[in-house]
Amino acid sequence: MEKHIVKIHRLDEYDEIKDNLEFWLSRSASERIAAVDQLRKEFNGSPVRFQRTARIIQLPQD
Repeated sequence: MEKHIVKIHRLDEYDEIKDNLEFWLSRSASERIAAVDQLRKEFNGSPVRFQRTARIIQLPQD
């Protein structure tokens, strides 16, 4: 079983965290979403997606 160590810090104690928070709060929602999407692509890679296909089958009527 893995143990995770979590350190909790107050935001006003660290200038870097405060600066990062101020920076991202100054960005528009679309810019923040684009940044999250970019990070997700870097982490997960850009998987090749399969094309969706649909087939209609008519059942014989009784």
